[in-house]
Amino acid sequence: MSTEIVFQLIGGLGFFFFGMKTMSEGLKKIAGDKLKSFLHMVTKHRIYGVLIGTLVTMFIQSSSATTVMVIGFVNAGLLALKQAITVIIGANIGTTFTAWLVSSMSIFKISEYALPAIGLGFTIMTLVKTKRKHWGQVILGFGLLFIGLHYMKEAFGPLKESEYITNVFVTFSAQPLLGVLAGVIFTVLLQSSSATIAIVQVLAFNGVISFESAIPIILGDNIGTTITAQLAAIGANINARRAAMSHTVFNVIGTVYMLVFVYLGWFSQFVNFIIPGEITVTNIMFHIAVAHSVFNVCNMLVFLPFIGLLERVSIWLVPKGEDSVDFGTQYLEKHLLETPTLALEQVHHENVYMLNVAKKGVTHAVASFLENDLRKITKVLDLETVTDNLQSEITQYIVELSQRNLLPHESRSLPVLIHNVNDLERIGDHSQNLAELTRRKIEEKMIFSDVAVKEINLMWDQVRTMFQEAEDALKNNDRDAAKRMLVLEENINTLQNDFKRTHIERLHDRKCQLNSGFIFIEFIDNLEKIGDRLTNIAQSVIGKMEWELIKKDQN
Repeated sequence: MSTEIVFQLIGGLGFFFFGMKTMSEGLKKIAGDKLKSFLHMVTKHRIYGVLIGTLVTMFIQSSSATTVMVIGFVNAGLLALKQAITVIIGANIGTTFTAWLVSSMSIFKISEYALPAIGLGFTIMTLVKTKRKHWGQVILGFGLLFIGLHYMKEAFGPLKESEYITNVFVTFSAQPLLGVLAGVIFTVLLQSSSATIAIVQVLAFNGVISFESAIPIILGDNIGTTITAQLAAIGANINARRAAMSHTVFNVIGTVYMLVFVYLGWFSQFVNFIIPGEITVTNIMFHIAVAHSVFNVCNMLVFLPFIGLLERVSIWLVPKGEDSVDFGTQYLEKHLLETPTLALEQVHHENVYMLNVAKKGVTHAVASFLENDLRKITKVLDLETVTDNLQSEITQYIVELSQRNLLPHESRSLPVLIHNVNDLERIGDHSQNLAELTRRKIEEKMIFSDVAVKEINLMWDQVRTMFQEAEDALKNNDRDAAKRMLVLEENINTLQNDFKRTHIERLHDRKCQLNSGFIFIEFIDNLEKIGDRLTNIAQSVIGKMEWELIKKDQN
């Protein structure tokens, strides 16, 4: 292989990647937040998830971007695992659009318009000041992409005369497993399934490989592209990792059973049935695009009825660890809404679960502060996200429950339950505040006196006991535990005032640093506010979860 061929190949790949990236970023900017809203509109109906995944990927021209976005939504608790799986399946179909785009090069000679497109795109980007300038970025990226394809086509042209290259791809035809492996390796290295398919199409266009040799590489390409989701899920929560795993399982199983049809020759026959006639240089790129689409569409049709099974397999492959954070609700079931009394009981259970999540967040935040351990902060932020998600899910469930036939006392309890959920969500916010104060303390290497640390421990003991009493009060409707919470809240208020006074004395005596003092005051203030939120929950239990009784008791 001559230096000229290598340089053309490297340059062509560079233009292709840069063009794809430029075009994708331009389309994302045009869509803006609407793209995220569109993806988040996924309903629990699986076919809608597939359609949305397909359309989004066709629009932004990157299945990796769609998949990473989905992983991010799952990580934030905005999408359930089952919803994410349907969108990821749709993304696999949407990514085949790039292959159709590349195929058009052989018919319509689009590469001839690449240079004018680059000039036009750059002009629009430079001269237009409104958001329409992003269309210039799209056009520029389109031109760069086809310039890259042109150089790759030129680079691969002489290879069809190479006996060694011919023998390699003949082996791929005889041993499809090697072709699959090559597709996996190419895609993992290039980090782009679209680039791998484009290279295969250009090789075929130049007569270097046959259509039969290309099919196994296409299958391997679909496995290789899953590495992006796996990388995106590193450090994410358990459901995000399961979503990434579902992507891998979907494509690996699809490749395995599709290989049977490849060995039998049925796969290529089916593609020839769709595009009848002799395979020529003119249409072989379209044959490859069809083969890519056939694999993903057939795989979708096979898996669509078994999304639940794919979800369970992903959960089995990524088991929940002892310290894993579950972002979903634990007790709310839609079918129980038709039996309001049972549904209301589940809401109470969910509130207790949310209380425990909030408690864990505060516990990790305080431990992080006292132990100077930044690693615990990540868990605090995850748990705060969980409380946000639980607030949304529980509130929506209560709203749906309110539309059923409830007994009078059940209806009166719903506003109280919503207030409880809001208070628990605010406790999650306070845990995040404590985590940020901890981050400042550690990063700025602030020093706290032994007395200050002791005071924080004393106040935390009261808050921790209050959490325990709150769990008893909510779980068992224990009014005595709720009344003990009110005593604890008074203790916390007294400690807050005392500690502020002693802190001022330490500042006066130069026994602590000024910056550390600010952190100290903020820290105990947040602990006191957590006590206030727990007091509201105590009042709800004392008032028997009925709004009028609570107001009467407060007055």
